[in-house]
Amino acid sequence: MLEECKCQVIVVPAKTKAEQILNMKPDGILLSNGPGDPAGVPYVAETVKKLLEKLPIFGICLGHQILGLALGGKTYKLKFGHHGGNHPVKDLETGKVAITAQNHCFCVDINSLNKADIEITHINLNDDTLEGMRHKKLPIFSVQFHPEAFPGPHDAGYLFKRFMDMMEKKSAETN
Repeated sequence: MLEECKCQVIVVPAKTKAEQILNMKPDGILLSNGPGDPAGVPYVAETVKKLLEKLPIFGICLGHQILGLALGGKTYKLKFGHHGGNHPVKDLETGKVAITAQNHCFCVDINSLNKADIEITHINLNDDTLEGMRHKKLPIFSVQFHPEAFPGPHDAGYLFKRFMDMMEKKSAETN
């Protein structure tokens, strides 16, 4: 999706240090999806903490969970997990419902987030779990579902545009 938006994408391993990432001079950071328990990779959350005030960040699925941990939240294992391409998620800003693709067993605990800094943006309509959040002051947001999977008619493509806009704004501020 980012390449389609004419972004140069550099993929780095999860153990890449924040300093190495910053030395690459990226315009933004995409915390991608992946398998497993986000609490099992605490070094990734520590790296993300060091990047929070430096660059725009967009987290997807495991990236959303890692971002939740980096922002001081907690995660927990869902009883059944969310799997498949038919999960209704409500965008709390617009009131629109998107049918999303999901494949995860862990969730960010809504009540563990600092409400002074974090705004809840999306909720799962099946079980009221957290599906999206954004930082109130920093160019940071994330979603639990897979916007790149397009289970609906491009329901969540706007999220990539939001990320592009954040990167362009940050770039304009630094130039």
